[in-house]
Amino acid sequence: ITRLTTDVTNLQNAFQMIIRMAARGPVILVFSLSAAFSIDAKLSLIFLGAIPVLGVGLYFVMTRCHPIFKRVFKTYDKLNLIVQENIHGIRVVKSFFREDHEIKKFKDVSKDIHDDFKKAESIIAFNMPLVQFVMFATMLLLSWFGARAIVASGNNPALGLSTGQLMSLMTYTMQILMSLMMLSMVLVMISISRASAERIAELLQEESTLENPQNPIYEIPHGEIRFENVTFRYSDESEKPCLDTVDLRINSGETVGILGGTGSSKTTLVQLIPRLYDVVEGRVTVGGNDVREYDLKTLRDEVSMVLQKNVLFSGTIKENLRWGDETASEEEIIRVCRLAQADEFIQKFPKRYDTYIEQGGSNVSGGQKQRLCIARALLKKPKVLILDDSTSAVDTKTDAKIKKAMYEEIPDTTKIIIAQRVSSVQDADKIIVMDEGKIMDVGSHQELLERNEIYQEVYRSQVKGGNDDE
Repeated sequence: ITRLTTDVTNLQNAFQMIIRMAARGPVILVFSLSAAFSIDAKLSLIFLGAIPVLGVGLYFVMTRCHPIFKRVFKTYDKLNLIVQENIHGIRVVKSFFREDHEIKKFKDVSKDIHDDFKKAESIIAFNMPLVQFVMFATMLLLSWFGARAIVASGNNPALGLSTGQLMSLMTYTMQILMSLMMLSMVLVMISISRASAERIAELLQEESTLENPQNPIYEIPHGEIRFENVTFRYSDESEKPCLDTVDLRINSGETVGILGGTGSSKTTLVQLIPRLYDVVEGRVTVGGNDVREYDLKTLRDEVSMVLQKNVLFSGTIKENLRWGDETASEEEIIRVCRLAQADEFIQKFPKRYDTYIEQGGSNVSGGQKQRLCIARALLKKPKVLILDDSTSAVDTKTDAKIKKAMYEEIPDTTKIIIAQRVSSVQDADKIIVMDEGKIMDVGSHQELLERNEIYQEVYRSQVKGGNDDE
């Protein structure tokens, strides 16, 4: 956020100053120096002695300030993060009565920024006294040597320097030193904005490692998915892979459930299908072709994914749903909402499908948000539909209705369902049990109950929990 706000503002201010002062300053300096040398070349050499003094002083200011400003903007990132966390988690902060702790954390970071800026400004403040010292020292030297030259020439321009010429030199001195002052201000502003420019450049130069191949495939024939000896890690530095030598085949049109504990890499597995990440070893195929051979837009249009964290944007329900298909008619929108069991609650809103969704979907419940996101994904008419724990906030009855509607209405679509509840996946054609990045077993509900300990443990704990509740 800091790179998009504070850094951009610093760069804008620097640019506005540079285009005014950096254009005028050098022109005034060159013409004033030329005029001064045409009057008296020897006396004008004083200016050439003043410029290196200013240069050394400005070099000191810039080299000392740049590391401080670089550190300040990183601290700004931390400050913005604290503010963002507190805004999003204000209810949690209040419920745990942590207001004083969060205020102290904010003040500590603010103090770091204050101290760094104070230190930087104290160094920058050295710039103005230096310029004024050089200015008045130059005028004193010109007055001293000029007066002696006038006395020696008897105030005769033909023999040496006259009073009028000395006054002209004084005028040019003011012009030269004012231009040097402008340039010094420009250089100081550059030292401030340099850190911001570097941070913005880092952002602009960041390139995605996921690129279209030279001759991409623009059509996915069917929804068959294969994982062939797939190994994946998020970082090259990670010793242990998130997925380790995974082999899996999902036939087109199958409904597949994925079950496993937290951290078993269920989400990581399915994120490789729409190529949100590339595998480290092995390959993932959809429709018989490696996902890296497809055009990215084609692949992601045909592999629709509803993420764990459901996101809705500011706008009407229609506008949010049309992220799936911009040209979708109202009838198509209603159809997918009925499939996702969203039409029922939408019809209760006064404006129905024209109801405005606040930022982040804050004016709808968690379950309603999930159903809208499922409807949005269905609107793409994908060959592969992935639901990543996307019905966790929906009651069991509604969850069952959604699954039933999918089985009946989109039988040719390959459906992958990640869930924590056995009831959400027990009717699937096959269920994948994962643990620590490996596929431990694949089979139907009944087969896994007979032979897989992990599945048995999850099933029994949920059945027992359900009986206890009853």
